[in-house]
Amino acid sequence: MQQKMTLPFVVSLLAHVGLVAVLALGVDFSSKPKPVAPQPSAPVVQAVVVDQAKVQEQVERIKQAKAAEAEAERKRRAEEDRKARAAQEKLKKLELERKRKEAEIKKAEEAAKQAKLKQKKEQDQARKLAEQRKKEEQAKAKAERERKAAEDKAKAEAAERKRKEDERKRKAEAERKRKEEERKRKAAEEAARKAREAELAEQLAAEQAQIEAARSKKVLSEVDRYTVLIRQTIQRNLRTDTSMRGKECRVNIRLAPDGFVISSKTLGGDANLCRVTQAAINAAGKLPVSQEPDVYAKLKDINLTVQPEQ
Repeated sequence: MQQKMTLPFVVSLLAHVGLVAVLALGVDFSSKPKPVAPQPSAPVVQAVVVDQAKVQEQVERIKQAKAAEAEAERKRRAEEDRKARAAQEKLKKLELERKRKEAEIKKAEEAAKQAKLKQKKEQDQARKLAEQRKKEEQAKAKAERERKAAEDKAKAEAAERKRKEDERKRKAEAERKRKEEERKRKAAEEAARKAREAELAEQLAAEQAQIEAARSKKVLSEVDRYTVLIRQTIQRNLRTDTSMRGKECRVNIRLAPDGFVISSKTLGGDANLCRVTQAAINAAGKLPVSQEPDVYAKLKDINLTVQPEQ
């Protein structure tokens, strides 16, 4: 700032020095008021008789001399006045010139100030623009970084989603294959189990058939045996005659587990024989039955054909 004030100060100093130099050169400081020459004393008129004309002439000469002297004084004073006015005028001009130069200096200073302000304003504006551009560039760079970060994040998320989706598909495919293998294994096991069960069932069925056959054979054998015993019991109580020979009667008998005759009815045949057959059944009251449930099941509701013994 000290350097910025040096130029106006030097210009002002040079202007004042120049004004002082001009005043010093324009004013004649060496001129001094001319001393008034002592007027010679009037000669002592010693004459007793004075020539009036000469006196008058002398008076006139004195008057003229005084007038000339007055005129010279007036001219001198006028010249001094003129010089003083000229000097004043010169001083006035110099003052005006000084003021003009001072005004110019002020104007120059003002212009320099305004230029400085303008420059400062332009610098401030340029600085603000630079700061604004810097902020904009920083904001743009930040936005670019954020966009790039968001893009990278989106890519990473997309890659992660793809990885997870691939992993899910891989796991789903592996799970599907595992389930398929499991299903095939279970199906094979089920098929093997069913085959074994079928084979076992077939074996059991065969064994059961053999058992049932044997049992049926045994039951039938027992049924036949008890049927014979029932028929023999009825025969023992049957009262027939010769007219009934060769005839038969079919009856249905329902028996309790202990052999008690629950009911009996004629299904067909000779009436007399059927009558005596019913009488024989009632007379027996109880008929032989097996304690075996299977045999009893075959005998509890039995149809018999009764024929008189020959």
